[in-house]
Amino acid sequence: MTENQISYKVIGAAIELHKTLGPGLLESAYEAALAYDLGLLGLSVQTQVPMPFEYKEVRQSVGYRLDLMVEKKVIVEVKALDTLAPVHFAQALTYLKLSGRKLALIINFNKKALKVVFTES
Repeated sequence: MTENQISYKVIGAAIELHKTLGPGLLESAYEAALAYDLGLLGLSVQTQVPMPFEYKEVRQSVGYRLDLMVEKKVIVEVKALDTLAPVHFAQALTYLKLSGRKLALIINFNKKALKVVFTES
């Protein structure tokens, strides 16, 4: 399955989740529900995936964690914010760089209309 095919399913599930729950919950609630729904669609989903990095040939584990990794190809960052800030885009780009993946989705559930942003390496 390609990154585009995966993202299509993720966005569809996110839209359905947002229609059902609406805005106003914690990120952790949306993350858990989205992971559950993606699993029901038959997708492999990992949650809170550690994202270490190497510095001068030493592995550093400093607490970076991906919200969701879908099919080991697409990173999904779940947000519940009034507004996405530049740091959220920088975070997604950093995760792409550290993981070697090509596509990250930032999904903001705390809006009347669901907001999805694509970030590509």
